[in-house]
Amino acid sequence: MKWLVKSFCLFLIPTLLLSQQNKFVQCKGKIFVEPNGKEILLKGINLGNWLNPEGYMFHLKDVNSFRLVDNVIKELIGSDEAGNFWRSFRDNYITQEDIHFIKNTDANHIRVPFNFKLFLVEDHPEIFLEEGFKRLDDVINWCRKENLYVVLDLHAAPGGQTGDNIDDSWGYPYLFENADAQKTTIELWKKIAKRYKNETIVIGYDLLNEPIPHFYENKEDLNKLLEPFYMKLTAAIRTIDKNHIVFLGGAQWNTNFKMFNPPFDKNLAYTFHRYWMPPEQKEIQDIIDLREKFNSPIWLGESGENKNEWIESFRSLLEENNIGWCFWPYKKMDSNSCFVSFAKTKEWDEIINYAETPRKNFEDLRKRKPAAETVKKALADLIENIKFKNNKVNTEYIKALGLNNTMQR
Repeated sequence: MKWLVKSFCLFLIPTLLLSQQNKFVQCKGKIFVEPNGKEILLKGINLGNWLNPEGYMFHLKDVNSFRLVDNVIKELIGSDEAGNFWRSFRDNYITQEDIHFIKNTDANHIRVPFNFKLFLVEDHPEIFLEEGFKRLDDVINWCRKENLYVVLDLHAAPGGQTGDNIDDSWGYPYLFENADAQKTTIELWKKIAKRYKNETIVIGYDLLNEPIPHFYENKEDLNKLLEPFYMKLTAAIRTIDKNHIVFLGGAQWNTNFKMFNPPFDKNLAYTFHRYWMPPEQKEIQDIIDLREKFNSPIWLGESGENKNEWIESFRSLLEENNIGWCFWPYKKMDSNSCFVSFAKTKEWDEIINYAETPRKNFEDLRKRKPAAETVKKALADLIENIKFKNNKVNTEYIKALGLNNTMQR
């Protein structure tokens, strides 16, 4: 009898695991396949600026990371009101209306960049916050209703994986040399994996956005630390979640993959970024060669910020090479290089002027501040303008991506 039970268990357990995995998008050789077994070519857009604001999307230049923008808002209205402002911003920047609109363009997925500071307290990493999880809960729920896939992207990691404005850090990728930052990053991804391990609308986890830029003299030494940390991070995630794809970005802004050995996980894909280069085969041949060498899928996690003619040419090149894509970004201020944009007001110009003018001391700060009514109107108008109903749809940009640009609001 015992041998019969044992044999049954040996048969049942792999069957159950396979059945569970078949509910998720998976890697199969060089392609991604949906739960029905059919290949899917990913076509999507990044929800940049929502959970990790960047200054340039508000027409700010030197004030270019979330903490620098946040400092300006706090100088203008105080920390308590600044907190209220950002909560209202997150409430309105991306809503179910935006997700419905994206789905109706015939895009099939979104990438959600987020800042770790919405999930835990930077100076007290043992204290986790609900805010970030609530926002991911919301967007995942909306996407499930629309049948729109989701990739979760740690855009700003503890310690900083980039050391520039995009990861809202302190000028160096301390993550790779600091054990505490690595521990915090691992704990964050474990909590995310635990919360969303059964979410079949989630394709997977983009572990670190654009690690290790080109401008560090010790970049080659830092590059050697990238894959070992990915391995450590993936191993921790796999203790909880064996179903979702892990996406590995290369060094030097997701362009350099030379430090990688053959894939260390069965459900692993590589994500690359390309900006401001000729839309020619030679510019992506290295990543295609990687796909062939490792027999693993590749995915363009970011590109864009260019004219529509370039967008169309590069998107066509990617599709000719069977490469899925996710362009950047969905929404920003007063721009044509996105799905939708929101208006810049004359009052916001005064905020820009204040933010970009050096302030030597507190006396300078007080003297240069715009009038309280101007500040109040600028921020109130911004919250109103970011709402989808008030956005301008860039139909030519959507058309350049080969998507449906004729849908109604």
